[in-house]
Amino acid sequence: MAINKNKDNLLASQARELFTEHVGRFLPDLAKALQERFSTLLDQPGTARETQDRRDAWLAFQAGSSLWVSETLKSWGRAPEPGAALPTGRSVYESGKFELMDNEVMENRILASRLALGLLDLSSWELNDLRLRVQRLDGVSELHKDDILLPEVLAHRLVEQWMAANLSRDVWMMVQDLIQARFAEHLLVCYQAANEFLIQRGVMAEIDLKRQVKRSESSVLKSQQTGALVSEMAQGGANSVSSTASSAAASPATSVVYGPADETRMQSATTPLARARMRAQGVMGRLKRLLTNQAAGFDDTNAAPASPQLAQALAGMAGGRGDDTWLADEPGQIYGPAHIERASASLRQQTSSLKRAAGTSAEKATIEIVALMFQSILAEDRIPTAVRVWFARLQMPVLRVALAEPEFFGSLQHPARRLIDRMGSCVLGFDADVSGGAMEAEIKRVVQVIEQYPETGRRVFQLVYDEFQKFLSKFLSEQGSAARVVSIAQQVEQKETMVIQFTIEMRNMLNDMPVRDEIREFLFKVWAEVLAISAMRNGPQHKETITLKQAAADLVWAASAKPNRIDRAKVIADLPKLLQLMRLGMGMLNMNGKTQDQHIKVISDTLADAFLSKTDAISVERIDTMAKRLANLEDYLTDADVGDLPLDTDSLVMMIGIDASDIEVITDGGSQPTEAMRAWAQELQLGAWFTLDHGGRVSHVQFAWRSERKQLHLFASADGRNILIQARRLAAYLQAGLLVPTEDEALTVRATRDALAKLDANPERLLG
Repeated sequence: MAINKNKDNLLASQARELFTEHVGRFLPDLAKALQERFSTLLDQPGTARETQDRRDAWLAFQAGSSLWVSETLKSWGRAPEPGAALPTGRSVYESGKFELMDNEVMENRILASRLALGLLDLSSWELNDLRLRVQRLDGVSELHKDDILLPEVLAHRLVEQWMAANLSRDVWMMVQDLIQARFAEHLLVCYQAANEFLIQRGVMAEIDLKRQVKRSESSVLKSQQTGALVSEMAQGGANSVSSTASSAAASPATSVVYGPADETRMQSATTPLARARMRAQGVMGRLKRLLTNQAAGFDDTNAAPASPQLAQALAGMAGGRGDDTWLADEPGQIYGPAHIERASASLRQQTSSLKRAAGTSAEKATIEIVALMFQSILAEDRIPTAVRVWFARLQMPVLRVALAEPEFFGSLQHPARRLIDRMGSCVLGFDADVSGGAMEAEIKRVVQVIEQYPETGRRVFQLVYDEFQKFLSKFLSEQGSAARVVSIAQQVEQKETMVIQFTIEMRNMLNDMPVRDEIREFLFKVWAEVLAISAMRNGPQHKETITLKQAAADLVWAASAKPNRIDRAKVIADLPKLLQLMRLGMGMLNMNGKTQDQHIKVISDTLADAFLSKTDAISVERIDTMAKRLANLEDYLTDADVGDLPLDTDSLVMMIGIDASDIEVITDGGSQPTEAMRAWAQELQLGAWFTLDHGGRVSHVQFAWRSERKQLHLFASADGRNILIQARRLAAYLQAGLLVPTEDEALTVRATRDALAKLDANPERLLG
């Protein structure tokens, strides 16, 4: 027994070494690809600041890439001893004690978590197979938290060595997409190679979850302790296929726990949306395993045409729809429950006919799963009846895609899934009435386009998905008074962004100039906003805007020391015009006369003091340089994040010109959200429904609009109100549970879960 144990441990070590060697081979090639990307960025047009940032990144990568590659390879090579178990209840990111975490460490972990989730999305199936095999060899129920086989470990060490090589997070963000795409593609091959290595040596050549799934007492206890979320995941993992008496009696020495750890890994340091994706990935993982285990040759059906008999049966149906007595499509047609009943009956009949015509078990399984998913969707009475009828017409087009592309069952990003999920999320609100409206018309158009091109497959789904996204962004922002709110909010964001950017640039200009604090404050707090409004109204190079920019430079010069009599005479001669321009600018801000007088008095007093100062004056050359930079200020601005924008409820309502009862502005304040919550706020999907608890009132709201810079967000309530909220406050509301998604699971994922539940109760129907 000891000899066999040592042999198993040695085999597990060899698999890890092979895997690490394969992973390491791609790093030098990745470094070359990144170098090419940085070189390409240098050639792209941009502002002076962008060009400098890209050059700095290129130089930094040239200096640090070799160190990054070599140290990452060393770090990946330091794997824990085989058989080391993960301490009970400990997450992969916990240190085992309560302690403050440095901001930089947390930022790095967030980067690593995002990368790891991207890696897992593509390679989760191969990883799960490899995990089961290695756990069997090591004799443990879960891999060590630092096992090199885990994508989060690979990602964490990759990011860690990036920072150690003096490569910044900003540099990482420039190439993050390339790193993830190349790494994910290569990692999948590495997992496949490791699995093949173990299969050739007789390690679990066939993974039968009926004999492998077993919930131990410790795993049940852990699920109870970690709350409802993990409990749900544990149940999902345990119920992936029907448990039998033989599985319950399986030997503890040979059983592998496939439950919470497989679906909730990396739950810490991720957004709730990311955790929902992990849960969804777990559901589809169970489905993929079920199909692979039960349907012979399922994995070999990629891009394969349907068998002749099945293809003929599909073609024989009218447009792939069969009996069309429920497809009445007359102008003004109102759909009711009877149409849903007829549609369901017709689709069940088609399913039976197609399964009889199927030539392989894989085709039968695919037909049954798609049918069960659409049964679930048609039974969802929260979706308006009219929309469910149109969804029913998608079953056959989706079946065609699923037969040709088993990826449909394994990827959250398949366009057919994404289309159904997006359409469902928009109408799965609160008794939403879409009959005869623009939303129903668009869904109808989408379905009809798909039906017209039955052989196009995923391409037509991707096309109409993109079109639906464009429709949605326009449709939601033009409902009722929302259009006016959106128009003004976009202007507010543009103006506030320009104010911040202008202020930053003027601070840079005056950084080493001897300018009085009173003048600095006036320029930063008042004149920057004047310039922003003028640039918005008239354009950055309009005569009035240029004049106001020049006034800023003239004010700086006039307020500096004037020991020279000629300079004093010039100030006196130009002062009336300068003060007139100051009042003109302040008038653009709707500033009242009293406030204007206060600012003018401060400016006048400062100019009088300048006459008495004996210090050196600011040279005319420096003022000319400042004036030229101000005249072309827009050339120095970047698209970099300017932080959170302020909002003024009263001025916004006045600008929009609507009753204040029609709009609520949730302004700055409240708790400071975490970066994870900020990231979640930026990932919210237009059209999704939420429950909002604000001002002692709970409302059902739909996410209707996000500004171009993602600083302002508009939610429309069911009673016609508009709620405008800043990005930071939005994240704070999500964090506090004051804004809660109505649905935490996509429509097709829930339909897949329902299908699995039916197959658990009656597994024979899959191939029957």
